[in-house]
Amino acid sequence: MKLSDFKALTFDVYGTLLDWETGMVTGLKPLTVRVSRNLTRDDILEAHAFYESTTQRYTPSKKYYELLPVVYRRLAEEWGVEVTWEECEAYGRSARHWPAFDDTIEALTYLKKHFKLVVLTNTDNLTFSGANTRLGVHFDGVYTAEDVGSYKPFDRNFDYMLEMLARQGIQKHEILHTAESMFHDHAPANKYGLSNCWIYRRHDQEGFGATMNPGEMPKYDFRFNSMMDMVKAHQAELAG
Repeated sequence: MKLSDFKALTFDVYGTLLDWETGMVTGLKPLTVRVSRNLTRDDILEAHAFYESTTQRYTPSKKYYELLPVVYRRLAEEWGVEVTWEECEAYGRSARHWPAFDDTIEALTYLKKHFKLVVLTNTDNLTFSGANTRLGVHFDGVYTAEDVGSYKPFDRNFDYMLEMLARQGIQKHEILHTAESMFHDHAPANKYGLSNCWIYRRHDQEGFGATMNPGEMPKYDFRFNSMMDMVKAHQAELAG
């Protein structure tokens, strides 16, 4: 199997193309500076992962910018800090400004010349529109949790993506699902028989950070530590 075998790359965005962990930690500072005990970066991210995932399961139709304020309030309750709803809402709005990884724009610009680029994101259309302006490319398909009415790893998100891509003439065997999260993306990719590429952004860190532990580790067809490593592998294929 080679990268050049595929016609479309379907991307998770937050955690893969955007540095959502830095965005979260920065956005949560008004809360975390008031916590009486010391919190490590991973303490913050793992608690966020739990409340985000739980809220997505219980209220799958809630837009991401509406869901994040609930996460903020749950974190405040766990850490014993009093917050206003206005503060919670400010955190929800912050997601549209979370930064891209340093290699993302250059990598996407290159990959756009060789593949259709598609987004399957657990955010809403307004939040993603803010991110899209910083990613530097036009995506051939943008499928948000708001469009589908649920969040990955729910089946319907992948059902929706596959149906939309089939309408464009792209079949499952022509798709390489490209993501960081084992929980949100690679476990369902295995279930659906999708070829998958792990962008292992946390390769130099312990644990799963802002994503839930997937349990049994999913399988993957490719693994790169960055998007530019993926680009270099593709260039080597073409040169070879």
